[in-house]
Amino acid sequence: MFEGFENRSAVVTGASSGIGLATVQRLLENGARVLAMSRTMRELESLQATHGERLKWLKGDVTESADLAALAERARQFGAIDFLLPNAGIAQLGDGLESAAFERQWAVNGAGALNTLSVLRDQLAKPASVVFIGTFLSQVTFPGLAAYIASKTALKAHARTLAVELATDDVRINIVSPGPTATAIWSTLGLSQDQLSAVAGRVNQRLLSGRFLEPSAIADTIMFLLSPASRGIYGQDVIVDNGYTLQ
Repeated sequence: MFEGFENRSAVVTGASSGIGLATVQRLLENGARVLAMSRTMRELESLQATHGERLKWLKGDVTESADLAALAERARQFGAIDFLLPNAGIAQLGDGLESAAFERQWAVNGAGALNTLSVLRDQLAKPASVVFIGTFLSQVTFPGLAAYIASKTALKAHARTLAVELATDDVRINIVSPGPTATAIWSTLGLSQDQLSAVAGRVNQRLLSGRFLEPSAIADTIMFLLSPASRGIYGQDVIVDNGYTLQ
């Protein structure tokens, strides 16, 4: 169990699957009220059935300013926001020289995350904690994912500077960079099942446990960085990658 979440308010985007969904579950288990935004409700329905009014859902896309404005309006019903996880993200394979690929992925992974914080900034509690999602790939390379890696690495640099700028407002900002994790994002890369299996086999050889992480492992790290237990940590990029970048 994590302390400091009882009767506190959290906002999570990209909340209907993977790391976002796992973090919503952890927040609810530890007594928080959660406003979840995603393009579909999917598995959130079962959590809402269990936790009732403590989970609110809003359909939205972080690249749409009207949807972010709706998120801010809905969040006012929760009062001050104690915890924010701008988690929505995409990954697409492509030519590293295709600038449009970076623009598409930055729109969600970077601008979408930063704009989420921007529209909610005036509603953050004092103190408040924000965790952005980076990637372990900022430490290594992965052919075909240059635009994805660049978007996440740029977000990390932006977030570290924001950690200094917003500290005077009693807002603490950190980054969690997941390694290979069993989420639906892999199925969106455009690879066939045989290609995915081959990639997974090569990746597993570099993981110290020999297998992909579960989203709950990333969610637990996010919960620590959101919680008062990490109150002395500012602007850090915590890589949770099962040892991938050690080799």
